[in-house]
Amino acid sequence: MAQTIKKAKIKSTESTYTKITNAIGLQQIVILIVLILIYALFAAASPAFRSGNTMTSIMDASYYVGFLGLGVTFVIITGGIDLSIGTSMMCAAITGGVVYNELHAPVWVALVVIMVMATGVGLINGILVAKFKLPPFIATLGTMMITRGLGSIISNVKTETFPLRGSANGWYKSIFRTDGNFPTGVILLVVMAILASVVLNHTKVGRYIFAIGSNREATRLSGVNVVTSEAMAYVIAGFFAGLAAIAYAATYTTIMPGTGAGFEMDGIAAVVVGGTSLAGGVGSIVGTFIGVFIMTVLKVGLPYLDLQPHYQIFITGFVVLLAVYVDIYRNRKANK
Repeated sequence: MAQTIKKAKIKSTESTYTKITNAIGLQQIVILIVLILIYALFAAASPAFRSGNTMTSIMDASYYVGFLGLGVTFVIITGGIDLSIGTSMMCAAITGGVVYNELHAPVWVALVVIMVMATGVGLINGILVAKFKLPPFIATLGTMMITRGLGSIISNVKTETFPLRGSANGWYKSIFRTDGNFPTGVILLVVMAILASVVLNHTKVGRYIFAIGSNREATRLSGVNVVTSEAMAYVIAGFFAGLAAIAYAATYTTIMPGTGAGFEMDGIAAVVVGGTSLAGGVGSIVGTFIGVFIMTVLKVGLPYLDLQPHYQIFITGFVVLLAVYVDIYRNRKANK
């Protein structure tokens, strides 16, 4: 009788474990454990890291990285890449600043301009890659340079500043942090992650994006309009770059011209660390979401260990290389 009860408990435990791994994914569970371990390591090494201000800093850093990562997940699943998301984010943000400061438009108009501009860059990328068959690396490298220069041209190489918190037009900052210093932006990030997951996993667009990444030609021969579907991945990336621009403006207020190069690496690194394959056809929003916080905890936590910025970059790069190696190893195992 006791053995029967014990077997039933073991079976129930195994069933619960199976349900969890099926719902979340084994790889996502592993990287979630890695995130917890990294956070615990920093917390143990530095008492100052355990403060509420540090958690707020982690959340602040996660907004723009998170939105960039969520958007570029769609592109990487197609087997492509978007190097322009960082500079298009900053170009859109500084253009919004010009609209507000120089044209004296309301803040909401400036925010709409930011979204339209960033999404427009995504559309251009989509047309170049899907319609004109330019290699994604080359196409988005070109738009990266264009948007980096365009921001300086539009602003006349001047720094643009958005309204401060507490001012008459500073209401938009409350979307990301309350007056009581609560990081409300994480709620928006979670909502957009859920929406992105629904689009990716439960719509035709999402299924076609996965199919293109797995086998573009077979997808085309099955009757799918691969041009539209592939272009949509870049449009989505542009849309999320717009959200990242608004989050950046709300968090840091000041936008400098000619910046943004390198921000795309933060987003792409979060996607790769989260388990999305650079070969295409495999990926998840849940993995990207966890990957975002791994990158931001590293970014915020490493200075607490008294490491200089070049060491921070080195360690972050090592984490990305490790994630890429795991991806390659997984693909080799799957192909055997």
